[in-house]
Amino acid sequence: MSASIHKYSFEYEEYDSIDAISPTNSHLVNEARKATQLSYAPYSNFLVGACAVLNNGEFVVGSNQENASYPVGICAERVLLASLGQLFPNEPIVSIAISYDNLKGKSDKPLSPCGMCRQALQEYENRVNQPIRLILSGMDGKIFIIPQASMLLPLSFSGDDLK
Repeated sequence: MSASIHKYSFEYEEYDSIDAISPTNSHLVNEARKATQLSYAPYSNFLVGACAVLNNGEFVVGSNQENASYPVGICAERVLLASLGQLFPNEPIVSIAISYDNLKGKSDKPLSPCGMCRQALQEYENRVNQPIRLILSGMDGKIFIIPQASMLLPLSFSGDDLK
């Protein structure tokens, strides 16, 4: 019996600071950074904000919302997607900027969405048949731009697996 080897990789852009990205991307990052202040994170003190620009030009924000019963909390990305689903059902997303403010430490490098959020972002991409560009940052420092959210979730689970 023989095995075949497969490799998965992707490319992303890395910038030294917000000053190095386009004004449009810079605006989106600044809105995500502002959205961190809408977080309810009294337990972790880790504030996350997300801002999406939609195909129709509208902006939608989300922030993480914690709960003393930890599993009840929800990440900024999924708050954003839930709000979007109510405000602009099935409207494609062009880009989402995600930022964080760690009140207990540094916030100077990009962080990637958690596994649940990666799954939710990929599902949304599939639903509207359009990739979502991710712009990841802290409150300062480097910025990553990933062309498609689903690149973060290889070998993903989808509705096709339920057929």
